[in-house]
Amino acid sequence: MVAAWYIPDSINDQQEENKGSTPQYVALDSLKDSTGVLALHFDPKNYTDDLNNIIKERGYQNQDEITCSPEKLENYSEKLKTFFIEHLHDDEEVRFVVEGSGYFDVRDDEDKWIRVEVTPGDLLVIPAGIYHRFTLDTSNYIKAKRLFLADPNWIPFNRPADDHPARVKYLQRK
Repeated sequence: MVAAWYIPDSINDQQEENKGSTPQYVALDSLKDSTGVLALHFDPKNYTDDLNNIIKERGYQNQDEITCSPEKLENYSEKLKTFFIEHLHDDEEVRFVVEGSGYFDVRDDEDKWIRVEVTPGDLLVIPAGIYHRFTLDTSNYIKAKRLFLADPNWIPFNRPADDHPARVKYLQRK
């Protein structure tokens, strides 16, 4: 089930929870309000109908599947470092976790990091223009479906990208 909490700006190990001694959890409604991130959970063993409904409702036209692990992803260590560079995209980033787990970090309206943990059955929709990053947890494994509104597009625009049209539009969302 999707869980979220604040993490410090500076962390020692990106793959650890980084909750601190007194975790400050974020309710999923608050996550959506403060970031625009939509988090849903489906039965991980019986998700096909729910996922197909979301695909139809939101108009996703393409999808693929990615497995991130040392055995399955070429240049694993370098890719993990690249995924963890703060960036934004032109399009929303949509992931449905089939197996394994990981973390998406997103910036709230006050530019603080919120760590969002995803596990099997979790669907995360990260809006275009939000600064974010991704890492695996210490299990070093995730298998996820990637959904796209049009042709697959995952070109990152590393921070700073405040003048990027997707960022400008994201900041005007409220």
